Amino acid sequence: MPTFFDTVRDLERLRQIVAVLVRHGFGELVLRSGLGTLVPGKLGSSEKSRANTGKRIRLVLEELGGSFVKLGQIISTRPDLIPQEIIEELKRLQDEVSPLPFEELRAELEEQLGAPISEVFRDFDVTPMASASIGQVHRAKLNTKEGLVDVVVKIQRPRIKNLIERDMDLLYWLAHTVERSIPEANIYCPVALVSEFDRAVSAELDFALEADNAERFSRNFVDWDTVVFPRVYREASSRTVITLSYLRGRKVSEAVHGGASGEFIAREAIRIIVSMIFEHGFFHADPHPGNILILGEPEKPVLGLIDLGLIGRLSPELRDRLIDLMIAISREDSRAIVDVIYAIGTPSRKINRRALESDVSRLSDKYLGKKIGDIEFSCLIRDLASSCVQYGLELPPDFLMVGKALMTVEGIARQIYPDLDLLAEVEPYFLELLARRYSPEKISNDLFYLATRLGTAAKTLPVQAQEILDEMRQGRLSLEIREPTLTRTADRLGKRVFTAIVLGSFVLSAALLISRDHDYAGIAMLGAALVWFLIHTISLAVVGTKTDR
Repeated sequence: MPTFFDTVRDLERLRQIVAVLVRHGFGELVLRSGLGTLVPGKLGSSEKSRANTGKRIRLVLEELGGSFVKLGQIISTRPDLIPQEIIEELKRLQDEVSPLPFEELRAELEEQLGAPISEVFRDFDVTPMASASIGQVHRAKLNTKEGLVDVVVKIQRPRIKNLIERDMDLLYWLAHTVERSIPEANIYCPVALVSEFDRAVSAELDFALEADNAERFSRNFVDWDTVVFPRVYREASSRTVITLSYLRGRKVSEAVHGGASGEFIAREAIRIIVSMIFEHGFFHADPHPGNILILGEPEKPVLGLIDLGLIGRLSPELRDRLIDLMIAISREDSRAIVDVIYAIGTPSRKINRRALESDVSRLSDKYLGKKIGDIEFSCLIRDLASSCVQYGLELPPDFLMVGKALMTVEGIARQIYPDLDLLAEVEPYFLELLARRYSPEKISNDLFYLATRLGTAAKTLPVQAQEILDEMRQGRLSLEIREPTLTRTADRLGKRVFTAIVLGSFVLSAALLISRDHDYAGIAMLGAALVWFLIHTISLAVVGTKTDR
């Protein structure tokens, strides 16, 4: 682990952090972490320490600003780790700062463009549309091959990367210090939270990634006429500047008040986010109302999604698990819900399965079978996550990002169309995805992939077996036995070797049957069945080995 002076680049910033903590009533935390010597005077309680803990944490983060505000926003997406009252306070954090004078940004912009502003843009409004801790946004008109287009230009603040890296070093150091000196804080996983924040903010600092995200979303929804994404103008973009088409739209609430159908917008928002998550595995991780614009006429609204820096990704396996979870929830099947979250999570200790099933059954009785106007889907996800932590199941961050995205869309739906039944809306979609998963084409593709992998293994198996035999012949192969009873261990080892020889024969036979160019489909099906039997047998053998141990 790095030393204090290796890690902390700015001692004055650390003193500032400690002083703010003390001022908001966290003096005991400062003392226990060994940082009390950095601030003068006695570390007593203050008036602000009488406020609730969540509010005091929010005030600390707001006063420290920048990286700390963003850290609070990331923490607010972790209901599995953080108490709900703290999360509710952190949701109030706003990433808004005073704008910089444009002259402080001009040099950065022209350096990235490689030309004076007047040569790239016809008009450039030096008054920003919006300003945040990482960058600020300006309106402009861009000269393109198609003509003059309205654009928005997001410019990264000078030196912001260095400032965030400095704060990141401090955050890592503080997280390690808290975990080491305050053991009860480990339930909140301070270092893991900082690491998650590090990944998120690193992606947000690279505007080229946001450009890639916008183009990928556009490709994924090219056939949709109810959603649009900003077009990226690469000729006027870089890693610290991004130029996007300007979407002329209104906020969701304004559009509904102006005559647009709240029911249509709510249902389309759900369709879009569900398609992103479960079909593409690539989704907008922060689809709050400020990032959704309503374009077009009130009779035919189109959703425009902006601010595409924070995205989530799901592997095909996790997508399948989440589909199973949503179907189990829609069917009010508490046992199936437990099966899915058990498969998604990683056990951190021995799990009391019956107690977990009982808890999930209680949650099912509490939440399911009601309309969205009567329950909050976000509360169900939050309580499921809390139950997983309580019983020792660690959930992957991607799953929790999905939960946050769905919660946000639910919030929009509740505001503009309270009668919408979210589970009833998504159930047909998930049943369609489930049918697609078990279609003959999908199964045959999976079998072909499996056969290819086994065929490759079959080709390399003789070489590997020859290497092992050579090692045995030359007396260089040794076995380390840890069992107390040598005879029983040797007997089991002999059975394993015999099983391996038999299974090896099956591998070779299966590979030959599948790889041969036969005219009869029955031969190929026999090969596929043999592959399935082989995998099943290996699984039983592995389970048996673990049981013996």
